[in-house]
Amino acid sequence: MPTDNLELNNNTDRVRNATSDTVNDEIDRQTDRNIETFSALGEEEIKARIQQLDKEWDIERVLEVNASTLSLAGLALGVFVNKRWLLLPAGVLTFLLQHGLQGWCPPLPILRRLGVRTRSEIDREKYALLESIRGAR
Repeated sequence: MPTDNLELNNNTDRVRNATSDTVNDEIDRQTDRNIETFSALGEEEIKARIQQLDKEWDIERVLEVNASTLSLAGLALGVFVNKRWLLLPAGVLTFLLQHGLQGWCPPLPILRRLGVRTRSEIDREKYALLESIRGAR
């Protein structure tokens, strides 16, 4: 059961607190399946998986990139097409501010249902795989 990790249960994890228990549980189960699957492989495969985990985008990065992309697009459209497009970056930046202050914004539930993990969830898998390598030696 993934609740052994205190960081995942800590009230300071705003994204997990703002995500439904059902979605958090599914992400935790998938992480547990990943740990079980990759721990059974050889050291080289585990190291390759750890490299993939180092490159995996966490929820914060996904939200930041999406927000900046939409804001820049809205800004460009507002300048070159119609000033009404300036409402897009205003809305997106409001959502980004809301996420920064509360840990929740409208895209968050969608991204979490798609399986986008927090950095602590990614790190939990990474460190469990590192431990499996250490334990195999």
